[in-house]
Amino acid sequence: MAPIIDRFLLACTGFEARLRAVRAGDWHRPTPCAEWDVRRLVNHVTRGNLNYAALVRGATAGDFLRMRDADALGTDPLAAYARSTVECAAAFEGALDHVLDYPLGKVRGAQALAVRTTDTVVHTWDLARAIGAAEELDHGLVAWIDDELDAIYAGLAESPVSAETTHRFFAAPHGTPGPTPQQRILHRMGR
Repeated sequence: MAPIIDRFLLACTGFEARLRAVRAGDWHRPTPCAEWDVRRLVNHVTRGNLNYAALVRGATAGDFLRMRDADALGTDPLAAYARSTVECAAAFEGALDHVLDYPLGKVRGAQALAVRTTDTVVHTWDLARAIGAAEELDHGLVAWIDDELDAIYAGLAESPVSAETTHRFFAAPHGTPGPTPQQRILHRMGR
């Protein structure tokens, strides 16, 4: 398997571990993502996996945005998330060099999956914070994102690494970043 697919699956494992800790009373708890409760955050990550898989199959940027908030969880969020992870990883097998019609610009599959992986890692922290679970993220993934963040978002119309970004898709950084790689990433992603 390609290293980026392995990273994606590792990021998904971390998110799923936090998702398994969500209790019935947690679904409406607020998250660090403004206007999102836990259910909406989990739906965003699950729907994101499905939308990225759809891009590989030929969906357009417009399709992606139209489906962005559609319910993907149904009555079993954990099972829905697990299925979305498998579907997304399978879609990218053999498609890492394909050019996708991503909402932030045309992008190769490998770069799109790197963005998806980064998003999943950051939202893992959001979910952990919302439910009071362990907030420490996988050190290898954090180091990779910290080292490669500029390349991950290179050439996209909006990016958390650009001072000129519109902040339609990414939260604006605030305050001063901490000294650790995880703190730097979270700061750049507006946490």
